[in-house]
Amino acid sequence: MSFSIATFNCNSLRARMHIVTRWLKERDVDVLCLQETKIQDDAFPEEEFRRLGYESVYKGQKSYNGVAVLSRHSIDDAQFGFNDGEDLDDDVTRLARCRIKGLLIVNTYVPQGKSVIHDDFQRKLRWFERLRELFARKYRPDQKIIWCGDLNVAPEPIDVHDPDLYANHVCFHEAVRAALKRVMEWGFVDIFRKFHPEPGQYSFYDYRTPRAVKRNIGWRLDHIMVTRPLEEAAKDAFIDLEPRLWERPSDHTFVVARFDDAHFS
Repeated sequence: MSFSIATFNCNSLRARMHIVTRWLKERDVDVLCLQETKIQDDAFPEEEFRRLGYESVYKGQKSYNGVAVLSRHSIDDAQFGFNDGEDLDDDVTRLARCRIKGLLIVNTYVPQGKSVIHDDFQRKLRWFERLRELFARKYRPDQKIIWCGDLNVAPEPIDVHDPDLYANHVCFHEAVRAALKRVMEWGFVDIFRKFHPEPGQYSFYDYRTPRAVKRNIGWRLDHIMVTRPLEEAAKDAFIDLEPRLWERPSDHTFVVARFDDAHFS
């Protein structure tokens, strides 16, 4: 028996519903975490997902942000935002937390940051600090936790096609990589790298780059991080590149992890 979870920045659920529904039918994962849904709650296609066998929890807004969790299993204790006294509306549509099959799921769409001299970059760094504080406040490293989403960070030089060119980019700058590392040090493992230590593995390909996928000019910005108890249960993790080549794709693609669910409570 296995349990699978995926993360996908859909870059507008309305525009990418054909991608999401096709992928769910063909891949049949247990849980899918979505980011950048860009859809208000009253327009979320909950019934369509239910017909595919998925419950859903979500928080969105028009044109920007938005997170959702789809699951073949019951979803419990759904919460949105940090609940730390700093939450803005924007934070509530970037962070979803819930419990599925005894697993604690944290789905995040981390702010991009705009530029290293913009106030939003400082907000991005603070966002990672708040995540570390959230984990310390609400969870323990010995619990079964999956933290996933579009983290808007390429953690290592092998996670971006040209690390020298992008040294000062908001998604690769040393400050943001250090901020991610501090959260990871709380107790997380990059489960994709457990199975794929090789370079040239990317989940994001910029629309503005001609033939980016075929030329493999990309970034690894989408991640599935797990605590040590789940590292022991992991069977596989991979980037599913095929949907990035489908008609009208997102600029991101799906990242998937599979576990032996005999380890689950």
